[in-house]
Amino acid sequence: MLRATLKSLLARKVRLVLSGLAVVLGVMFVAGSFVLTDTLGRSFDSVFSDAYATTDVNVAAKPKVALSEFEGEQIAAPLPAAALETVRKVPGVADATGVVATDGARLIGSNGKVVTSFGPPQLGENWTGENELLKLREGRAPTADTEIVINAGLAKAAKVKVGDRVAVLVDLAPKQEFTLVGVFGYSGDRDSLGGVNEVAFTNPVAQQLMLGARDVYTNISVRAQDGVSQAALRDRVAAAVGDGYEVKTGEQLSADSAAGLKEGLAFFNQILLGFAGVALLVGTFLILNTFSIIVAQRTRELALMRAIGASGRQVVRSVLVEAVAIGLVASALGLGAGIGVGALLAYVFGQFGGGLELAGVGVPPVAVISSFAVGILITVIAALIPALRASRIPPIAAMQDVATPDRPLTRLTVSGAVVSVLGAGLLALGLTGAAGDNVLGTILGGVLLAFIGVALLTPMISRPVVSLLGRIFSWSVPGKLGRLNSGRNPRRTAITAAALMIGIALVTGVTIILDSAKSSIAGLAEETISADLVISGAQSGPRPPTFDPTVLERATELPGVKAVAGFWGDLAVVNGVREWVNATNDVPAMVDIYGVKPTAGSIDGLGPDQVLVDASTARDMGLSVGSTVPVQLSRGEAHTYTVRGIYSESELYSGFLLPQAATKDFAIPRPSQGYLQLDPGTSVGQVLPQVEALLADSPEVSVADRATFIEQQTGQFDMLLTMIQILLALAILIAVLGIVNTLALSVLERTRELGLLRAIGLNRARTMWMVTVEAVVISVFGALLGMAVGAGLGAAVVRALRDEGITDLVLPWAQLGVLIGLAAVVGVVAAVLPAIRAARINVLGAIAHE
Repeated sequence: MLRATLKSLLARKVRLVLSGLAVVLGVMFVAGSFVLTDTLGRSFDSVFSDAYATTDVNVAAKPKVALSEFEGEQIAAPLPAAALETVRKVPGVADATGVVATDGARLIGSNGKVVTSFGPPQLGENWTGENELLKLREGRAPTADTEIVINAGLAKAAKVKVGDRVAVLVDLAPKQEFTLVGVFGYSGDRDSLGGVNEVAFTNPVAQQLMLGARDVYTNISVRAQDGVSQAALRDRVAAAVGDGYEVKTGEQLSADSAAGLKEGLAFFNQILLGFAGVALLVGTFLILNTFSIIVAQRTRELALMRAIGASGRQVVRSVLVEAVAIGLVASALGLGAGIGVGALLAYVFGQFGGGLELAGVGVPPVAVISSFAVGILITVIAALIPALRASRIPPIAAMQDVATPDRPLTRLTVSGAVVSVLGAGLLALGLTGAAGDNVLGTILGGVLLAFIGVALLTPMISRPVVSLLGRIFSWSVPGKLGRLNSGRNPRRTAITAAALMIGIALVTGVTIILDSAKSSIAGLAEETISADLVISGAQSGPRPPTFDPTVLERATELPGVKAVAGFWGDLAVVNGVREWVNATNDVPAMVDIYGVKPTAGSIDGLGPDQVLVDASTARDMGLSVGSTVPVQLSRGEAHTYTVRGIYSESELYSGFLLPQAATKDFAIPRPSQGYLQLDPGTSVGQVLPQVEALLADSPEVSVADRATFIEQQTGQFDMLLTMIQILLALAILIAVLGIVNTLALSVLERTRELGLLRAIGLNRARTMWMVTVEAVVISVFGALLGMAVGAGLGAAVVRALRDEGITDLVLPWAQLGVLIGLAAVVGVVAAVLPAIRAARINVLGAIAHE
């Protein structure tokens, strides 16, 4: 039986290639995601290991507000110079260096634009000299306060050279100009460490610009004497400096720094695996259809096996052995392809991440195990139902000219209805918040069951819908034949269309959700924000673009300007809870711009020790007018504020509002946005050029009218939608393979029929047209089904988000029309090879075919 199975498999190797490709593509996504994250993780390990290679022990003050990698950028509390002297006196310390190194030093390149960073920090540092890791490549060290040196990676990106006058933006001072006197690099001919941009000043300038005070440091780097271990020296230093400091070995610091970035990589890996799951789900439909068709075509062969003594179990094992063989080969190919894709994505990440030095591409055990486990499991599960069906073929079928009859759809329809109801129930639980802490899992489970339920219901609706769609092409005999062929086996048509349905449904649903969110936010902003001009910038890294606060004061003096409100933001600890807080220079203007209304107290101004809070937050924290609230910002000491007023939060504005005086202790003490209201009768065109002139020293931001600003902010949804559509394209590609596979097997199944049609006058062109019509009808049916399901899912999510401000339901008719057109094109492309095969069929041989 095993030999017969293997011979059968080899005899049908061509027809199984396409189903194997579905597994290859899905497994490729799984393996690629693990290879990518493993490669990047080891690369970050290497970067931080090098960064702290010259540090045996590191001393830093405990941060005022502790943040995770997902919550924002950690702001180091400054260390007094006295702590440096204390550390130097600790037994076992060979050398201790006060280090200034904090994010926020942005160099302006030769083109007048700020050199940006998509992830890696832009450090402003004090020059501490060369060591075994860092060497000057050009020029000399900075000796005057008007001189700087930068790393080679930044010099190349900015296109500047030694001797140039360059400008630097920092958070604690206006734009500064310096003379570039040196360029440095790292061992191994590296231009940077992990793509980090570095600007090194003299010690006092670095302290003043990056920390806001002299004689302070961000950390102390300690070298141990020979024979003193890192752990022993750490304990001695910790005892000397006391409890207000974090003392770690270089190895600990390297591991902790890498762990924070790996947390983000793990989240990214889960997203990639989610899309891999979608691809594999689509592949399951393809494999199920392939084995169903093959079993139907082998009915007589399997019956003969039963007649000569094969048991039902042996027949099941025969089909499952074929599935395992396909799964093994496809998993191996998918793993190989995944390694290549993971390496390519890592390279792209390294280039866009500022030149991250990549570790060698590695294949973690989890990638290998997952690839084979997923590939084989998916194939076997998909083949199980056809295998059980094969085991029920009676031996008497070997004596007959067997045609596979249509079976009643009652049981399938009832099953589909039950599964659909279960899926809808889970979606309702997840979207209404009734699932507790398992919201995401509940929603994903609901979506999965909804897809399976719809797939089970599809055979019931396929025949009438396919017949209706096919009438478009019924103006010719080949068109009529193609329409009849597409509807002759509702189960086969349904499974093929369901594979395409999943990808189209996800694209449609996501498009509806994002377009609805975009429209709702744009409409809300248009109604709520009453500013005529807005100063802002596009955020490309962890820090928002900011500008000099003096711009706000100078803008108020422009003719035609009624009011100017700046906007600062920071994450703080309020009443022991981390909360986002804002500040403004003009409370009445901010209140007017966002249209908030008082519910208690006064919101027409703020004293230096007063705060405003929205009604919802006040209720949650038990605050009322006159209550005191301790607030710990990213810098400085905790400060107690008194609640002056409580306001009704709007959809676009809520939280604590602090006076401008508090911004000196913000992580970024510069405004990120500015709102200008103009006098009645003053046109935007009159004032906008004047504001642009004020922003000449703040190249990270620009000024725009309200409509342009809203369009810029909501444009992020378009970028997100594009990324999702690219990732879902793999699932749609697999669905296309499914259509090709179904048609190819269908052509083989109808060999005799095609021969008879050719014999009575159906020429090659008309034969190809007949097969193409069948493909287009199935493809368009799948697209329509996907759009219907996606629209339902998207509308449900939008409805559930109504309380979050997503009130508009937008159906992207233009994009839906494009999807229908693409589905028709997909059908034509998928039909090419099967149509050519059908047209080239040998007429006499086909008529004699059994």
